[in-house]
Amino acid sequence: MYIAYLVVALIVLIFLFNFFHILREYERAVVFTLGRFWRVKGPGLIIVVPIIQQYVRVELRTVVMDIPPQDVISRDNVSVRVNAVVYFRVIDPQRAIIQVEDYQTAVSQLAQTTLRSVLGQHELDEMLAERNKLNAHIQQILDEHTDAWGIKIGMVEIKHIDLNESMIRAIARQAEAERERRAKVIHADGELQASKKLLEAAQILSQQPQALQLRYLQTLSNIAEEKNSTIVFPLPIEILQAFSKNK
Repeated sequence: MYIAYLVVALIVLIFLFNFFHILREYERAVVFTLGRFWRVKGPGLIIVVPIIQQYVRVELRTVVMDIPPQDVISRDNVSVRVNAVVYFRVIDPQRAIIQVEDYQTAVSQLAQTTLRSVLGQHELDEMLAERNKLNAHIQQILDEHTDAWGIKIGMVEIKHIDLNESMIRAIARQAEAERERRAKVIHADGELQASKKLLEAAQILSQQPQALQLRYLQTLSNIAEEKNSTIVFPLPIEILQAFSKNK
């Protein structure tokens, strides 16, 4: 007799214990009554009537999700493997549970397909040089699609863009050729500027014969400082004309 009472009391305690649940600050409970959505509860102590009511626990903290490496063919037909990381959080627990079966799997699959689609529209150079722009574009697309699920995409970051060895060597050769091209352009610009200055100097000297003679004598003085044993130099006709004019 006492054992039967004890069993009944134990069943009642277990039943009453299932009434009470404690949710942390970052947790919410989506409660259903007889299969229909009732309300979102939490945090703290909540009461859920067993059998009649059921609840699903949802976390509101930011989730860090790794996107597995994806094979992407760029617009210039270069095959690369790209992986990324997505930061998102639930802002509407009701929609996150009701509108999609498994929101984490849904976000992961959507991020994979969006990553391949967006990167496939760009060339390899854009992937390597404009990563921030691509991150923002992917985030915008994901945020638009997940808004109906009550999910906010906080950030998307492309982690690695892996190239095969042949492509790495080709990029190295391209970079070396680009450096040589720039060096030649700089050298050509320098030659052009120097030629313009020489032309201006020649025009000035041609207008002043005395200046040309002084320049000639200065050149002779520089040659003499080298201490050569014999110096042979032409005598400009302008000097002779200057002497003849003095006479």
